[in-house]
Amino acid sequence: MIGHLALPAGVDRRPAVLLGPEGTGLSDVERRRADALAELGYVALAFDLHGGRYLGDPEEMLARCMPLLADPDRMRGIGHAALDVLRIEPRTDPDRIAAVGYGTGGAIALELGRDGVNLRAIATVNGLITGRPGEAARICCPVWAGVGSEDPIMAPAQRDAFTAEMQAAGVDWRLVVYGGALHAFHHPPVDHTVRPGVGYHPRHAQRAWRDVVALLAECLPVTD
Repeated sequence: MIGHLALPAGVDRRPAVLLGPEGTGLSDVERRRADALAELGYVALAFDLHGGRYLGDPEEMLARCMPLLADPDRMRGIGHAALDVLRIEPRTDPDRIAAVGYGTGGAIALELGRDGVNLRAIATVNGLITGRPGEAARICCPVWAGVGSEDPIMAPAQRDAFTAEMQAAGVDWRLVVYGGALHAFHHPPVDHTVRPGVGYHPRHAQRAWRDVVALLAECLPVTD
């Protein structure tokens, strides 16, 4: 696995963010997001899903991601491996870490919470995946979720199941539905074929980023 670590200015320990990519894998989009978080004062690690590969072919991506999304233990293994790297970074305050993920990366962030990892916040965009019964009760931090209203992959039934799981577990949760947005609405256009129902919505992409940053400011403030 080959991730991207972004460090803030200075030499002191700072709060940290684990950043998970869409199912296609780590790209310059996530690298730029990690760099932006570092500019805000966070240590940020954008983690890898496919051993350094980016899967531009939708069929290949699905062939790899669908079994992964059906295997909570494997998702947790990837998440813990990345989290271990982030924790041992000398600039990281290991007691002040949040997990932010998009699509498959968001599902991994949620699985870390369901595994009882001590996180300060979890944000998932387009990754409203339900877990094994009862395990959401182990989530010990606020959860923010974002989804497009026209997302056929995270359809209303999927949203309802996710919110019912969070509510039943007593999680401090929020769901923002961005009107008119498709799946992966936050991701700028790419030069390869995408699945039906995928599309960029620049205005909502900016709003979702601001919502994620606001969550971090609330739950994981950067102090001088």
